[in-house]
Formats: sequence, C-alpha cells, structure tokens
Amino acid sequence: MPLSFAPASSEAWPLHVLSPDQVDVWIAQADDDTRNWVEASGFDGTIGAALMIPGPGGAPRAALAGYGTPRDRARVRFPLAAAVPRLAPGIYSIAGGIDDDALANECLGWLLSSYAFTRYRPGASENAGADLVPPEGVDTARIEILAEAEALTRDLINAPAADMGPAALETASRAMQETFGATLEVTIGEALIQNNFPMIHAVGRAGPQAPRLIDMRWGDTGPLVTLVGKGVCFDTGGLNLKPGSSMGLMKKDMGGAANVLGLAQAIMALELPVRLRVLIPAVENSVSSNSFRPQDILTSRKGLTVEINNTDAEGRLVLADALAYACEDKPDMLISMATLTGAARVAVGPDIAPFFTDDDGVAIALETAARASADPVWRLPFHDPYEALIEPGIADLDNAPSGGMAGAITAALFLRRFVEPGTRYAHFDIYGWQQSAAPGRSKGGLGQGPRAILGALDVVLKL
Repeated sequence: MPLSFAPASSEAWPLHVLSPDQVDVWIAQADDDTRNWVEASGFDGTIGAALMIPGPGGAPRAALAGYGTPRDRARVRFPLAAAVPRLAPGIYSIAGGIDDDALANECLGWLLSSYAFTRYRPGASENAGADLVPPEGVDTARIEILAEAEALTRDLINAPAADMGPAALETASRAMQETFGATLEVTIGEALIQNNFPMIHAVGRAGPQAPRLIDMRWGDTGPLVTLVGKGVCFDTGGLNLKPGSSMGLMKKDMGGAANVLGLAQAIMALELPVRLRVLIPAVENSVSSNSFRPQDILTSRKGLTVEINNTDAEGRLVLADALAYACEDKPDMLISMATLTGAARVAVGPDIAPFFTDDDGVAIALETAARASADPVWRLPFHDPYEALIEPGIADLDNAPSGGMAGAITAALFLRRFVEPGTRYAHFDIYGWQQSAAPGRSKGGLGQGPRAILGALDVVLKL
C-alpha cells in the first residue's frame, strides 16, 4: 500500500500529543466527561500510550497519544509512531505537543508505521488504518518520497534470495529506470571478463544466475553523484562455507544495493539537480566446481592483484571493480554502501550506520544531516597505519587479513585502494536489518544512511 498522508481536506479527529508532565494540565482544561474518561483510563503520556475520547453517543471525537519524557524519546527513533497501532482506524490531525523541528520526522515515522512486507501475506500490516492529515509547515511531498524510498529498500531486502537474485535486482533497477526516464546498461556473465570486471565475475560465476554489473544513469546537469551498492544476493561464504547460524540472514547481503536503490529513487523523485549514477555488482556467492578458491590471486579492474585468504570476504571484491569503474567517470561525490563486516556491528551495534571518509566537510555534513533526519551515523577512521595489514606480500592486497582486529577499518582501507586519490568518497558499512519491531521500523530489512546522505548532499555539493 502507498505510504501517504490523508487529504488535507479530510474530516479528522484532533490528536493531542502529551508528555507525562502535560497530562494533568490537559485534563484540567477538559470538560467533566472527558476528564473522568481520561482519569479512569489511566492514560499517563508514556510512549506508546493511546486513548480514543468518545463524544455524545460514544463515537470518537478526539484522541490522545503519549510522547514520553525527553529521555524516553532519545531512545526511540519515531516516538509518535509507537501510538499509531493503538489508535482506532480513522483520520487524525496533530493538535499540538510536538516541536516544529521534530514534526517532519514524526510524520515520516507515522507513514512508516503502515509499512508491511505483504508479498507473501497480502493485507498484513501493523497499522490498523490510522491515517494522518499532514500538519501545516511540513514538506508533505518530500516526506512521502522518503517513506516510499524506505519501503522499496525494505521490500528488496525482505525478499528471499530465491526471488531476489541478480536477475531480480536488475528487474527492480529496470522498473526504476522506466519510472524516472533513466538509462540502464547491464554487463552479464562472460561479458564481465570481456569488459574487464574480473573480480565481479570471479565471485559470482558459481551462482545459479549469471553475475552482472548494473549501471543506471539519470540527469543531464549538475554535479555527478555516484552510488555503489553491494548486491550479493545470497552469501554462503563460498568455499569458506558459513555455518548455518551465520547463513540465516544472508538474503540481506544485498542490503547495500537495496539502500542505494532507495536513495536513488528519492533523489530522482525529488528531482535533485545532479547527474546520478548507480552501480550495483549483483552476484551470488555460491559453492560449485567453479567457485573461486582460497589462495587464488585475482587481478582487479584497476590492475591491483588480490590474494584470496577467505572467500567469505567477497563483498569488497565486487565493490572494488565497481569503485574503480566509477572513478573513471570522475564523480563529484562517490558513495559506497554495503553490508560488509561483522566488525562494524561489534563496533557500533545494529542501529547505527558507520561510515568512513577522509573529507572532514563530508563527515560534518553527514553527522549534521543524520541528527536532523533521525538516521543515525557514526564516523570511523581510515586509519593509515593499518594499511600494512592488507598487504600480504605475495600480491598487492589481501582480501581477509588475519588477526581478527579492526575488520571494518581494514575492509574500508581495501576499498579506498580502488578509489582515485582526490575523489570525494564515503563508504558506509551498514547492517540493513531491524532485529525486532520498533515504532516506525518493522522487523526485517531497513534503510540505514540514505536520509543522512540526502541531507548532506545539499551541503557538500551546494545544491
């Protein structure tokens, strides 16, 4: 279902959003029937609390939603969304209680509370049908675009690998191309070798579907923004086979591709004045007689040789060829997104998108935009002294350094070797998954970083 607001002209119940310290004040100003009803209900203003207020005859005439304390709100991405599933089906209009600087994010959270992955269970939704009339002063179109972009990302990640292989990622890209009038080129199978994408081919050649590089372009003027997303549609680990406990969520290993496609959709729908390019190396890291092997040495598009010390460190290999290709076009901003390392999860947990950049201006813009858009990010360092860890001696680079330390940083340093010096570059090592349902965030696939990136582009590229 579309994630959209109710028409502004709709008859709506007023929704009073109250913190715990505001409940008694609000009750004191209410009529006797309302006061008695609210007091009897035990409504206390905590996050997730909701109460319908009846009018004559018992039909609802207003509603209350708990907003919690500032400390409570700091722990929840979209506090208002916690109350939405507890509201009766109908149309609501926020009657106060939310600061202006939080209003847009709370509206986004409301729309996202309607998201459900219904491909295999039509009609499933946590939202019982509570719709919102957009408050005055918010950019309604932008919020709806952001919600739809997030829904696309979630849908792509949530789909199982049997239905979201390299060919399906291509199909999703073609649908976007047609919607927005973009152009699309896809290099498939042996053509990857012929066109000098050897590492994408090596990683994906054992898969049941041919590996491919998806290359989408949109826009004729403005700075060139290139997004590179890891599209490993399922990761068995290859010959360094993952244990079953580690393979259970590997349908989400194309989360980088899903995030850049969601971000690309938002950029195009918002008609940002940029030239956009999206590169997705789409592969499945499978086990077969032609799987690439530990101790193989691959020669990359850039000419750097890579010793394979673990076939389960495959994402950086496909990204490396795509990053080298992206740099041949001299982008003004280059961003890679990938579900790349468990070490990033150890460092910052599943809720934060860590990123790497050498550009302090980009870092400040991302951090500022992240706070404003409820899309938390955290900068990790391209720590140059660790460069030696990715240099095995027998080849230029090692795809999986031993030692078990600084895994997110060494992976980022590996990728940076394929980016031309002087290129404005940021790499995101995301998780792309919500482990349990939270307000506005259903369990499953998740966008991490796109809203922060959108906000930062305005500043970095002076759009």
